[in-house]
Order: sequence, then structure tokens, then C-alpha cells
Amino acid sequence: MSHHLHHRCCPSLHTLFQNELQIGSDLGPTLGFGAMAMLFRGLSSRVSRSVTSNLTSRNSYWKPAQATVLPSFLRPLSTTSEVKKGASMEDLRSLRFATAVKTPYLPNGRFDLESYDNLVNMQIANGAEGILVAGTTGEGYLMTWDDQISLIAHTVKSFGDKVQVIGNSGSNCTSEAIKATERGFAAGMDVSLQINPYYGKTSADGLVAHYSNVLSVGPVIIYNVPTRTSSDIPPSVIEILAPNPNLVGVKECVGNDRVKKYTSEGLVVWTGNDEESHEARWECGATGVHSVAGNLVPGLIRKLMFEGKNPTLNSKLMPLFDWLFHVPVPVALNTALAQLGVIKPVFRLPHVPVPVEKRIEFVNLVKEIGREYFVGDKDVQVLDNDDFILVSRY
Repeated sequence: MSHHLHHRCCPSLHTLFQNELQIGSDLGPTLGFGAMAMLFRGLSSRVSRSVTSNLTSRNSYWKPAQATVLPSFLRPLSTTSEVKKGASMEDLRSLRFATAVKTPYLPNGRFDLESYDNLVNMQIANGAEGILVAGTTGEGYLMTWDDQISLIAHTVKSFGDKVQVIGNSGSNCTSEAIKATERGFAAGMDVSLQINPYYGKTSADGLVAHYSNVLSVGPVIIYNVPTRTSSDIPPSVIEILAPNPNLVGVKECVGNDRVKKYTSEGLVVWTGNDEESHEARWECGATGVHSVAGNLVPGLIRKLMFEGKNPTLNSKLMPLFDWLFHVPVPVALNTALAQLGVIKPVFRLPHVPVPVEKRIEFVNLVKEIGREYFVGDKDVQVLDNDDFILVSRY
């Protein structure tokens, strides 16, 4: 039984839920997840016995209760005693260069936080203004929610005073998206990235209802990437949502025609496509880019976004962009960072490294562009198949 119940349908039920919720909040830090689940299953059982046919109305635009961050029992949850104050809407809308950061792993498949911190530090040192945590590139879809929120919290604690933290807390399930977004903001993230419902796709009206509910939680960047979701968010939906004060902007991957349409209407837009970022920024009005290539060459991506039109640099980087996206992200990126010695050569399945001929191609690209522009300080090398560790259980 969902707790998104219309309070007027059953006042006593609302009181019962609030009492149980307070107990759960008080005991959350000490109870295991199994005990918490039993507590709420007990509530659900009583709710289902109490509610009759008068439960016919739901409030689609409910205002969520204050979030509680539950601890991760897989590793220490790196939260601060004082939650970071979120960035202003003006600051969020002015980000020109954010890196969709890769999540590195240890040989056992757990997070390699030392490598993660080194990678984020290299982004900040080279001018990244934002870090997108556990997105498509960061493989949030290969994490439990507890791990995902843990990584967001760790990023806030370690880097929140130096960079804006964009937390991926989207889901194709509205309820999960709301809960994860509440937890992400409680952990201190500045803004939430929200994908549109995938697989269990919905109608345009459903998209409006989904996003309206999530937007009630806090600042949101809507993420449109039909190559991942097989479902485009049409401009008609964005136009309805545009007046919402919590809509920061749109991360748009359809192409620069769409970017130009939105910016001409006053919307804040970032492209998610590195290969289109130069044109998007300087010809189509985009604020900037959420970059995959920034993991590798952050200084050059900053230059591309900050220093005016530079077709020469854009052309120089285009072969790297093409290489990164010749297979689904982040497969090639993971391979590249491993060959640069920045992360361990560990893949969580179903991702696997690119074939050896493509690994050789990457080494040649590094030499052509210049090793000095890439992250890390080790010589780039071609890794053998046996150098990679593929983890199926994590």
C-alpha cells in the first residue's frame, strides 16, 4: 500500500501512518532494513484492512515529507553532520561544464573511492564546475539505491565546497524517483537529474504528472535521451513544465535543433552530446555540456565551453568523441581510463572492454592529441584481454 494517500479519505489512517513513520524515522539508524521492511509491511497490512471502497482518490501533486537518509551497510556512508546548503538557482543554471563522472571499481566489484576521488580532483583542477554522480556514465543503473545515495553523499562531503553536485535520482517508477530524490537532497546534492520513464513508458500526460510530482521535491534537470529510453520527451511536455520554479533546465540529447528551439524560448539547456557541444554552446544558445569526454580531457572541454568559438580544437577532439561513442557509454570510456592507469581495469557486467583493435586506436588518439591533455600521469598502454576483470556479482 503506497503512503501517497489522500489525507481526507481516512483521517484515522493518516494518523496511523504518521505515527508509524515517526517510529520508523526514530529507529532507522538502529534497525536493519529487514526490520524496517517488517514495520512498514505491518502498516501496509493494517492499511489494507482499514481502507474500503472510499479510497478512490489520490493526490497526484502531493508534497513529500522531509526525507531521511538511511545508512548504507555495505560501506560507511560519507555524510556530514550538517547538510550542505544547496546552490542557488542562478548558479545551477549557469554551469557551463559538468563532467558525468565515471564510477571506478575494486577487483571485488565494490566502489574504488580512492580512484574516484582522484578522478574528481582532476576534474576540479581542470575547471569542471559540476560533477554528475551515478548517471549513465557513472553506471547508476548498476547500483542499489543505497549505494547510489551513498556515492552522492560521499561526493558532497568530499567536494561539495568546490563543485556543484548533480545527483542522478531518476527512475521509471515515480515513487522510486521521489524517494531517491528526497534522499539525495537530504545528503546534500545541489540538483537532481531526472530521466523520463523508460521500458514502462507512459503518455505525454503521464510524463507531465511524473515530472510534476518529482519537481515538488526540489531543483531538477530533466534528462531527455531517447537512444537510451526509446521515448522522446516532446516539446509540448517541456512547455507545460517550464513555469515550474524547480525546473532548472533540460539536458537534451536529441540534437541541436531541439536545443535551439528551447533556448529561443528562454529555457536553460545543456547538451549531453560531446560531439555537438561546441555548436550547441556557441551557435544554439546552450549553457554548456554534461560531458563524457571531460573524464579524459577536462581542460580541453573547459576551453571548448569557456573561450569562444574554436573550430580547430573542436575538430581536433572529434575523433576522440567518435571513439567514445562508437559503443554504448560508458564502455569505451571505462577502457580508456584503465589504459591511462587512472582506474583499475574492472568492469561490472554487462559492460566489457572494447576489442583490442579499438584499444590500440585509443592509444594512437592519445598520442595525436597529446598525452599531456589527458588525465593521469602514467604512460598510456594497450591492455591485454587478461588484464581486465569482469565482475558479475557485486
